[in-house]
Amino acid sequence: MRRADRLFQLIQRLRRRRATPVTAALLAEQLGVTPRTVYRDVRDLVASGVPIRGEAGVGYVLARGFDLPPLMFDENEIEALVLGARVVQGFADEALAAAAEDLLAKVEAVLPAHLRRRISESALHALNFRESETERATLGALRGAIREQRKVAFAYQDRKSSRSRRTVRPLGLFYLGPVWQLGAWCELRQGFRNFRLDRLTELAVTGERFLVEPGRTLADLFEHYRREAEREGRR
Repeated sequence: MRRADRLFQLIQRLRRRRATPVTAALLAEQLGVTPRTVYRDVRDLVASGVPIRGEAGVGYVLARGFDLPPLMFDENEIEALVLGARVVQGFADEALAAAAEDLLAKVEAVLPAHLRRRISESALHALNFRESETERATLGALRGAIREQRKVAFAYQDRKSSRSRRTVRPLGLFYLGPVWQLGAWCELRQGFRNFRLDRLTELAVTGERFLVEPGRTLADLFEHYRREAEREGRR
């Protein structure tokens, strides 16, 4: 757990027990750290202005009236959030679509009543009538491969209907409506290539991991795109 997340969780636990002190030992057990870490975290929170009363060995209480700043959005920010979530729901894989739905529910729960209806009543939608379940599954598998830095192998049919088999280092996924594309380092071509997911079949995430190497990173891929765009502009 990141320290920022731990400090947030510490405050949350104190909020739930305002009436009675919470010992450092109990907080440490709940947060999966040592009591010494809790002592240090409480000291730092107090120094930053959080009104925690108490001391080591007795317990801690969060003073009444203190709360974390509310999560606030204006109407444009809400619509941007809703549209982004709906694009994910319509065009991403099942896991990301479910996460987008959960995200909207969490935001709706903390919004003031006068803004809450902006989520359900938003006129912004992202409809998808073409993406198949196979493409969604492919997208999910590729997200995992990128995260774990695993090579993937697949059969590919290009726009001229020529077929080939590729093994690549997956670097990034790009939604270029209405299709998803994989940006990767291709071992067959020894260079960066883009692959449309709707032309990709027989995908297999291999057990072979790849290391980050200069000239074959996501940043290098973006630089490749930039150079390609410059060449196109000079034609």
